[in-house]
Amino acid sequence: MIASLLLMLAQPAGMAQCDREAADRGVQQAMNMCAAEEFAKADAALNAQWKETRLTMKGRDQRWAKYNTPERDRRPGYFASLLEAQRAWLAYRDAHCRLDGYFARGGSLEPLLVSTCKTALTEERTRELRSLVEND
Repeated sequence: MIASLLLMLAQPAGMAQCDREAADRGVQQAMNMCAAEEFAKADAALNAQWKETRLTMKGRDQRWAKYNTPERDRRPGYFASLLEAQRAWLAYRDAHCRLDGYFARGGSLEPLLVSTCKTALTEERTRELRSLVEND
């Protein structure tokens, strides 16, 4: 009891922790917190992959620039295209998952639906970003 109280006090303000047992019992608040935690993990993995993919695309831009001039090819580079796609994807993910959550709009289930959707799309995007660097 004292140990769990100390653990709760040691957490930063506003940081809720996933209670997997309560979530498994169907406690909605716990399910929402666990889904949010899963999304946070997926988002961290995406950000780590983004850094690697970004560096790879910048390297491709440098290699391309050695053999081509901007006058020959006026299209955006690898990194510029990646950045544009990522920004569009983020807007898509957030809007799509907000819409997905509207199935339970205003209800206690809505955060679970949004987080679950964001996790799935984020994991898929991480795989897509990884595939861009696998053959470099």
